[in-house]
Amino acid sequence: MMSQLCAVPAWAVIGSFKRQRRRRSKMADSGPSSRTGPPAEPDSGVLKLPELLELGWKIFEEVDHTNEPMNSSSVQDRVKRGVSALEEAAAMVAQLELFSRNEELEEVATADLRFLLLPALLGALRLKLSDRAGRLQHLRSARELFLDFLRRCKDYGLCKSDLPEAGSPESEAEPGHGAQSGPVGQPSLAAMATKRQDKIEQYRQKKELEARLSELQRAVEGGRADDEVTREFHLLRVRRWVAVCLEELQSIDLEMQVLQSQEFMKQGSSKPPSHRGRQPMKPFILTRDAAQAQVFGAGYPSLPTMTVNDWYEQHAKHGQLPDQGVPRRQTREDSEDNEEEEEKEDEQSLQKAREWDDWKDNHRRGYGNRHNMG
Repeated sequence: MMSQLCAVPAWAVIGSFKRQRRRRSKMADSGPSSRTGPPAEPDSGVLKLPELLELGWKIFEEVDHTNEPMNSSSVQDRVKRGVSALEEAAAMVAQLELFSRNEELEEVATADLRFLLLPALLGALRLKLSDRAGRLQHLRSARELFLDFLRRCKDYGLCKSDLPEAGSPESEAEPGHGAQSGPVGQPSLAAMATKRQDKIEQYRQKKELEARLSELQRAVEGGRADDEVTREFHLLRVRRWVAVCLEELQSIDLEMQVLQSQEFMKQGSSKPPSHRGRQPMKPFILTRDAAQAQVFGAGYPSLPTMTVNDWYEQHAKHGQLPDQGVPRRQTREDSEDNEEEEEKEDEQSLQKAREWDDWKDNHRRGYGNRHNMG
């Protein structure tokens, strides 16, 4: 038995594997058919795998470029119809086993490359579901779909970036670049500059890729593309969606953090606050040395030793208030002295006025004015 197995040549095994690949590819183009669930389009009947993909892609393009509100019933109905069609197509791809981790990209048929986009397209449509109660669940589902798409692309060599772990959202700005932290946990200037340069380069590559993709799309839709051009078109579309999924993962992680913090705040606000009785703190003085504090003092005014009421009662007891005891007699003596001084000033002014009147009686007007010679 072992001799018979060893006698099978290698080219026969490779040929058998390629025939199975071609058979699965033909089954994907011609069937199996969709038989479960309501039809995605009226009068569409039974849809095949390529038709389901085209239907989901068409719905995504319409919803992505619509001017209607995303939470309107008509838009949400289309989104749900597209999600249902793409989920059915993904189940059919898994049943046909079109992709495997044990094969290279060159071994995948050109007609099967378009089905690589199923998880990414399904995740993008799930993000457009505007169910506020289940928003966090939609984000988690879309994140898993994007990661599944990126892992499959990484297996085929179409994705070079490091991927975050499943089920643990990371707040890194760029997957694949370790953030260098400063002394307070913030990114350093070098890391920020590298991140900015990477974003500029990614934007430039994205623009070049979109320009080339639009050129190939016109050739494919016009029927002027051969197998090589069609394959390049599908690969470029996959690479474009790799960049889109990486950006969406960052947005999803940020939104999930916000939603989780909101839920935590709601749970915290629902609990009654617990107020514990605190004992009043006693005043204390901080000094370097007890002897130094005795000589030089504490360096600031000492703490009060009595209240205002205590001070008032103490002064009232000794008769030192303005309306009591010695201070009152002192004010009376001061007022008498002031009156005597005012009387003396009045007598002096009166005597001076009398002398001035007598002088005017004895001298005529202009006396002594020798300047005018009057």
